[in-house]
Amino acid sequence: MKPRKSKYPKIEGLEITDIAAEGKSLGKHGDVVVFVPHTVPGDVVDVQINNKRRRFMEGYVLDFVKYSPIRVEPFCKHYGECGGCKWQALPYPMQLEYKQRQVEEQLRRLGKIELPEISPIIGSTKSEYYRNKLEFTFSDKRWVPRSEVAAGAATGDGNALGFHIPGMFDKVLDVEWCHLQAEPSNAIRLAVKRFAEENGLEFYNLRDHRGFLRNIIIRTSTTGEVMVTMVFARDDAAQRVALLDFLKGRFPEITSLNYIINDKLNDSIGDREVFCHAGKPYLEERMENLTFRVNPKSFYQTNSEQAYNLYKVARDFAELTGGETVYDLYTGTGTIANFVAGRAKKVVGIEYVPEAIEDAKQNSALNGIDNTLFFAGDMKDVLNGEFIERHGRPDVIILDPPRAGIHADVAATILAAAPGRIVYVSCNPATQARDLALFDEAYRVMKVQPVDMFPHTHHVENVVQLIRR
Repeated sequence: MKPRKSKYPKIEGLEITDIAAEGKSLGKHGDVVVFVPHTVPGDVVDVQINNKRRRFMEGYVLDFVKYSPIRVEPFCKHYGECGGCKWQALPYPMQLEYKQRQVEEQLRRLGKIELPEISPIIGSTKSEYYRNKLEFTFSDKRWVPRSEVAAGAATGDGNALGFHIPGMFDKVLDVEWCHLQAEPSNAIRLAVKRFAEENGLEFYNLRDHRGFLRNIIIRTSTTGEVMVTMVFARDDAAQRVALLDFLKGRFPEITSLNYIINDKLNDSIGDREVFCHAGKPYLEERMENLTFRVNPKSFYQTNSEQAYNLYKVARDFAELTGGETVYDLYTGTGTIANFVAGRAKKVVGIEYVPEAIEDAKQNSALNGIDNTLFFAGDMKDVLNGEFIERHGRPDVIILDPPRAGIHADVAATILAAAPGRIVYVSCNPATQARDLALFDEAYRVMKVQPVDMFPHTHHVENVVQLIRR
């Protein structure tokens, strides 16, 4: 039987001309835009189309006809497979240029507001080994890399401990070495896999929901501390203790060794109890003269050094003199709130997650900060006129919402509160642009500062200062 012919065309000799959204690049085939990942401007490629629409197509590279002169050799052997670090082939200075352009285009095109000159993006001093947290997934059916398929050696048998393949919940790439987190991250992951296989510990099956080992979360800090949290699908005490004791003995640098039992069908652990097996139940991170305790389920910016630069920008944009009441919306574990508290009269933080609020209170107490108040609840329900009357009208509002941006009701409450300044920190310039348009009638954008938190990805943080008209 002849193989079924693909309903999508192949395009030969497509020249890549620009960078597009979501880490892809693009070229034009006649009047149709073609999006192709893992390419850079100047590449000429043969492309297999796998998605066709009236105005655009998407595809993947079959062959490189010509390499771009700007292309650099990717540093990771897993490039193109795991879905991370998609811009490895693009020189880092050019990554920054495209991120700068992305911020400006989205603010102007989507926000349609008057903007000042946008400050040059603050690049990361580290483009590798910059993350302080990684989560790896166990699977008893490893993803087969394309190189093995091409060599005719493909087999899905075998265990994997690594990252999910994008868009495939049950496919996990076995990672040999990851360039995102400094040691002992790779050593710990590889040792855990080897111990598990040598001792018959069952890797999880993501389709049938059976097995023992689900996830391992590794956190490191600038203070040199290391936290490891193992997630098990069931509590087999003998196997659990054997693995954790192995880690304790093999890696004395682990300062916090924890485990979680997650017998649910999904991987979320927010509602699961954390048990400390050895060491402290937290690690400590420092920023200026402040110490932050980070618990296994706590949120902390995953690029510690760039987080400091980001927060300095937010604090500078707040222009605090010591007499202001500051509202820190979407405060998380209170990192920004505590960071600016020394220059404010009072800081009020609001966050949806109750555990994060408890962390925020603990971090204030740890640092002797007594001018912060923290409240848990849905922002649109907590932040209302009665709340503002009780805690005082804010002189400055700092907000760092999720990627989806802010609810229209929250924007209306902020406008009614009429603070003198708003500092909007965003990980998504597109939704930030939409929200800035809501404030435009009453506020003028005075400063814009992009910050690159995640080298080799298309993601970018952006800080905007708004002043009341």
